[in-house]
Amino acid sequence: MGVSVLQNIIEYLYFIFQRANWLSILDILLVTAVVFFILYLLRETKALVLLRGVLVLIVVISLLTSLRVLPAFSWLVSNTLPTLLLAIPVIFAPEIRRALERIGRTGTMLTRESYSREIERVINDITQAARHLSDHKFGGLIILRRLDPLQEYAETGVRLDARVSPEMLIQIFYPKTPLHDGGVIISEERIEAAGCVLPLSSSGVLDESPGRSMGLRHRAALGTAEESDAVAIVVSEETGIISLAYDAKIDKYVSLDELEKRLLIFYRPPDEDQTFWSRIRSNFKDLFE
Repeated sequence: MGVSVLQNIIEYLYFIFQRANWLSILDILLVTAVVFFILYLLRETKALVLLRGVLVLIVVISLLTSLRVLPAFSWLVSNTLPTLLLAIPVIFAPEIRRALERIGRTGTMLTRESYSREIERVINDITQAARHLSDHKFGGLIILRRLDPLQEYAETGVRLDARVSPEMLIQIFYPKTPLHDGGVIISEERIEAAGCVLPLSSSGVLDESPGRSMGLRHRAALGTAEESDAVAIVVSEETGIISLAYDAKIDKYVSLDELEKRLLIFYRPPDEDQTFWSRIRSNFKDLFE
């Protein structure tokens, strides 16, 4: 029986390759492109591992249902597959929403006019403030808006519309002051609001990493990076360690020199020859890490 099934699979694959032409090759390439973009959009989420398993399962089921020697199995799959397709949007609702948000941001970049000496000054002031907070182990959470609006989070805090300075940030996060527990949102090179309530991460990234002991500030930073393209800087109140959250992930143990360089990169306009496809190629390895 096993030999017969294997022989049928080989004959079926041989039959497919015999009938292959440029249209079938194009068809395969289109399917491959769709799968690649789905994996690319769902990277850094819990759904990616599940999706890989679903894709493998679909391929195996498709091969088995194409065999005439398994009529009962083919009937079972053909009758349950529509139900499974309806259940997928329910199971992966948060991940699908994040993927659609990434599609909406695809190709959107800061213009050269948005990069100025003022941004360099703001980043330098933030780095100085982070140094002081880290040295004195004052907890801090600073959110830098990029393209996505953060209006709904700014409304949960106290409006300031103040000029960014190390002294202002240090004063906000000084222990036992009224605003030190919330996050600071910096928008258009000014402190828009302080004491803001930010979304907590629901992806489970922190639960599966050595940073499991991270507190609410880290979860809020990662949650903001999951919900928007903002960059979040976290200073641990217990250890003084600086972390950086962006693009639905968080990096711990970021040095001050590295922090300033990476913030400048986030706001530096891309090279004119850096196309959408080159950015995809540079991130291709992220799918399988």
